[in-house]
Amino acid sequence: MKKVFLSLSLFLFIFNSGILKAIEFEELSADNKFNIYKESCDQGQMANCYQEAMWYKKYQRLDSAEANKFRSTVESLRSKKKSLQKENPDADLTEEEVSNFQIAASSLGEEKQKEIANARYKKLIESSCNGGETAACSEKDGKNEETGSGLLYYTALGLIGLAVFLIAKTIFQDEDTFQAQEKLDENNKQDEIAKHGIILRYSRPFFKRYFSPIVSGMKSKKGLKEKYRRSLASSGLTNILTPEDFFAFKLFLILGFPIVFILLKTFLTTDWSLSLIPVLALVGFFYPDLWIRGKIDMRQRAVIMSMPFCVDMLALSVEAGLDFVAAMGKVIEKAKTNALTEEFEIVIREIKIGASRAEALRNLAWRIDLIQISSFSATLIAADSVGASIGPILKSLALEIRQKKSAEIEKAGATAATKILFPMMFLIIPSVLMIVFAPIVLEMIGGK
Repeated sequence: MKKVFLSLSLFLFIFNSGILKAIEFEELSADNKFNIYKESCDQGQMANCYQEAMWYKKYQRLDSAEANKFRSTVESLRSKKKSLQKENPDADLTEEEVSNFQIAASSLGEEKQKEIANARYKKLIESSCNGGETAACSEKDGKNEETGSGLLYYTALGLIGLAVFLIAKTIFQDEDTFQAQEKLDENNKQDEIAKHGIILRYSRPFFKRYFSPIVSGMKSKKGLKEKYRRSLASSGLTNILTPEDFFAFKLFLILGFPIVFILLKTFLTTDWSLSLIPVLALVGFFYPDLWIRGKIDMRQRAVIMSMPFCVDMLALSVEAGLDFVAAMGKVIEKAKTNALTEEFEIVIREIKIGASRAEALRNLAWRIDLIQISSFSATLIAADSVGASIGPILKSLALEIRQKKSAEIEKAGATAATKILFPMMFLIIPSVLMIVFAPIVLEMIGGK
């Protein structure tokens, strides 16, 4: 698991520092690219000297920094000449200043810029070739455009085509088997998946198809099962995700969140920084943990809310002469579908396939992971072990649960006044004061 996570982290780092930097470089202006080429060439990088030469060949002009320098020289000498002639009409610039003015002015002309650019192109190509840059030597000999570029272009196209073919073959070679397996799932599973959020709904086909087989082949999959099995059971997602699927979900979002970010940045033409991609990858890895924690909390609250009615119904059914399993079936039949009735269904299935009542109740407490359910299960297991009647026990349990629920409601009501204090001070009271005193203030202002 750690090796997979480190490998994906390294991939994202390379992706961010390599491909994304290349994308950012392509978005730079021609003059910004020239500055990068020139700076690297001055440091002795012959490949960038070659790029600087090709820049001169392509644009046939001076770079903006040098052109601005010549313009600044012309403007400053013109201003100096005007200021001198205001004091003395016969005054003029020195011979050196006149020479500098003529050089700067002529250098800004189109023909002169082409001449300078061609001279620098030839000089840079020569120095790059002497420095060992083969592309510069090919350019110098006039072979670069005729053979090198064409060969490189068609070789690249061939390699891209081969890569696409191999990837497509790998992905779709067992597509029929996967489709047949998907058809075996329940028809209503898609509706059930949709209830758990848009991210799971649209991510599941991808990580289930491409990531889960990889995770299932990992040597540490036994540890993954132990780590995520209880969380999935407590959240009620056992029928939708296996522990391997859940970890594949985490791995998929490491790539999924950055891909969605890049697509949004492209289509919305925003200026979001690409440096956010590693952060989004990290968020993608830990998002499923936060999501499933929220699912567990929601399910536990639903169990607590439905416990009084379900335990009451269970007590009444047992006192009416039904056994424990039939009483649970009656509760499932009469009560609205909720998290606790779903757990009761699992208990009944476990008992029917051979599990003891005590074992099924222990599994119930393990799945829900609540003190109230653990107490409920322990009480029933103890009563069953000594052969006591569970009817009165369930009745007293129902009464105790109702009293605890009433106490919790009273506690929540008592703390509500404290929780609403700050919203009232900063939102409600200012609004009331504004409504009361605004007419008075306006009347006073109008009276004056």
